[in-house]
This record gives sequence, structure tokens and C-alpha cells, in this order.
Amino acid sequence: QVQLVESGGGLVQAGGSLRLSCAASGRTFTAYAMGWFRQAPGKEREFVAAITWSDYYADSVKGRFTISRNNVKKTVYLQMNSLKSEDAAVYYCAARRDLALSTIGSDYDYWGQGTQVTVSS
Repeated sequence: QVQLVESGGGLVQAGGSLRLSCAASGRTFTAYAMGWFRQAPGKEREFVAAITWSDYYADSVKGRFTISRNNVKKTVYLQMNSLKSEDAAVYYCAARRDLALSTIGSDYDYWGQGTQVTVSS
């Protein structure tokens, strides 16, 4: 069983930056692929980024967002730069019992509670 706790969300002006963190419990963090998803009001959940030993991004965030992981701290991060109004959403951390990258939410086995990111124009 893995528990995920996100933090770092908040209100930021357009063009600003935020760093989200996701702390994981459990002893086998290195065996999990980690991902970030987001859901804006009235929209479906969408893939943002994922990481195993490599990383992968949605086209909408490529070049602006960076996912990273610290296996000692059992934490995955999402550095978000040049934020736009369309980035506003609840951001969810997810863990997959597999080291294959996936952009599909149903491939992930554990989810955090989400953290709100609000971008003001």
C-alpha cells in the first residue's frame, strides 16, 4: 500500500512559478512509476508528466514543467514555470506499480488527495 500526500499548491500570478511535492509512504518507492495529473473545473482529468528513469510530458507543459524524483526522500516534484491561466487546476500525484511510463490515469494504482493551483491573470 502506498499513500501519497501532495503539497505546494497555491495562488500565483501568470508567468510565475510553483513547485509541487508529493511525499510517498511505503518501502518500494523505486519500483513505482510516478505521475502528475490535473483536473480543471468542468474538464476531464488530464496527464501532465510522468517519471521512472526517464520523464515524459504532455505537449501543453513541455518546456515549462519539470518532473523529478528523490528516491531517498520518496518524493516526486513538479516544478512549474511560466504558468498560464489554463494551468489552473487541482493537481494529483499518482503511483503505478510498474516502471513503464504511462499517460493513462487508469494505469496508476494510487492517488493523492490533490492540491489546488490557481493562476491569476
